Amino acid sequence: MQLDPITRAVLDAMQEGVLIIDAQERIVYGNRAYVAFLEKEAGGPIGPIEGYPLRLLRPGARLPEVLVQKRPILHTPRQESEDIYFVNMYPIFDGAEVVGGLSVVTFWKDAFDFRAELERYEKRSRQVLRRVNKANAAHYTFDSIVAVSPRSAACRELASRLAQTDVTVLLQSESGTGKELYAQAIHNASPRSAGVFVAINCANFNANMLESELFGYTEGAFTGAKRGGKIGLFEAAAGGTLFLDEISEMDVGLQAKLLRALQERRIRPVGGVEEVETDVRIIAACNADLPRYVEEGKFRTDLFYRLNTFPIHIPPLRERREDIPPLCRSLLDELSRKLKRRLELTPEAMDRLLAHNWPGNVRELRNVLEFCAYLTPSGVITELSLPENLRTGPTAQPPLTLAQRTRTFERAEILRLLAYNGSHLEGKKKTAAQLGISLATLYNKLASSDNPFVSKTNF
Repeated sequence: MQLDPITRAVLDAMQEGVLIIDAQERIVYGNRAYVAFLEKEAGGPIGPIEGYPLRLLRPGARLPEVLVQKRPILHTPRQESEDIYFVNMYPIFDGAEVVGGLSVVTFWKDAFDFRAELERYEKRSRQVLRRVNKANAAHYTFDSIVAVSPRSAACRELASRLAQTDVTVLLQSESGTGKELYAQAIHNASPRSAGVFVAINCANFNANMLESELFGYTEGAFTGAKRGGKIGLFEAAAGGTLFLDEISEMDVGLQAKLLRALQERRIRPVGGVEEVETDVRIIAACNADLPRYVEEGKFRTDLFYRLNTFPIHIPPLRERREDIPPLCRSLLDELSRKLKRRLELTPEAMDRLLAHNWPGNVRELRNVLEFCAYLTPSGVITELSLPENLRTGPTAQPPLTLAQRTRTFERAEILRLLAYNGSHLEGKKKTAAQLGISLATLYNKLASSDNPFVSKTNF
């Protein structure tokens, strides 16, 4: 058995000790690391070892055993003075005949250094995940969602029930209605609440960038790829929730990869060969007309039906005007804490807010109130404090009458108690008792075709 110069050079470059013997147990080759190991044991140079019987040099050697057994001997620990190492030994075959044996010695120091490097990598990964978790922390719960109107109350009720499952959810609504608020609330009410919540706006990236953000990439996957590669958000959100906002803007080609990730729960990093298992819940959101996108070929039909199994339609603010007064109070309380002074709305200002059409929904309402808060030193926001378009622009409907305001307040209070007591019969009886009214009166005050608490069957 002979080794060519190139093979010898390759083996000499290894940190592991390599020893090769022939079928007669004679040493064919020992690389530099193995010879250095022997010389350290001997206390000095030992000269050439090739051609020597192995048992004369090392009486206790087990490598000859593989010649007889014709199978490897793996992970054998050994210690010589201060050197701790483990050995893997293999038979060398020529067809069915054993023609020699191979021993690979891994020194404990090398293994320790590798383990230390692995631990450093794992520590860095944990640090990355902690930063991701901190940056994407889910602060909102269902208590953060103002839902007084029957439509918004039904929406919150559906979301809270779906939160207890692990199904993929599609949030559909106009811009500014609070889709991420709902996504965070679902996460915090789910069995995955202890995990990370990661959000990404798909409209902010081109197809290639979004793919690498979602699935990660391997080292050398493309020009400029980071050394060691990068984990994607599917892996970063493992055990938690991944929120895909504006999913309608995702490239059609990337949609196919997302569909496979949802169905198979496996991803392949960009430039990678092996697939990686994922454990993440997907919440998607969009403000586009997805059925129209499907018809136009902008969105895959199969992905649409995969996402649309459990859709949640968040009503725009103009369709839930009963939510405007409590929303204003909540937002003003937040601004009051920020500005360290009490903020109030006059009835006339509230009437103008109730009459506005709110094309920008809750986001627009927040901006309006912030505008007024900064420009009203007294803290009392009047009709004149409002932006000009709200004072002079067209109105969607006349201001609420006293009777309408009374009904709105009554319904809000009833729904609040029902949310706490439960919408079942016993919960309704308890709510009626707390309000000092009969159960029949409770039903009469809530009588509405779209009220979730009046229906005999609840989702």
